[in-house]
Amino acid sequence: MRFLALLLLISACERDESLTAYGAAGTWDLQEINGQPFDAPASIVFAEDGQVKGEAPCNSYSTYQSAPYPWIELGPILSTKRACADLSAEQDYFAALGKMSLAEVSGELLILSNDEDESLLFRKQHDG
Repeated sequence: MRFLALLLLISACERDESLTAYGAAGTWDLQEINGQPFDAPASIVFAEDGQVKGEAPCNSYSTYQSAPYPWIELGPILSTKRACADLSAEQDYFAALGKMSLAEVSGELLILSNDEDESLLFRKQHDG
């Protein structure tokens, strides 16, 4: 009986609490920053191993996510260094992304937010 209880405890400890386990797998396109439309192209992808990557208006980027769902805690954002006309929008996106602390997956929407009522709204990208 103790062995069974131990197995149940171990399996509960190994439960996948990642964003991907809660529906964030795939590519998400940025729609809004703090309720305002974001007109430049930007996306985010969450991998099962905690890796996060995406495309910002000018550059590709990567980081990692280390907190269990529904929290989000991103490491330093690393990006390529191309310049373009949307570099200001990219800087706004990276600054906002780095401040997010909560994640909510709701069907086709992904909302990243924080305690200061700041948010990023993403829509699920579909292939095809």
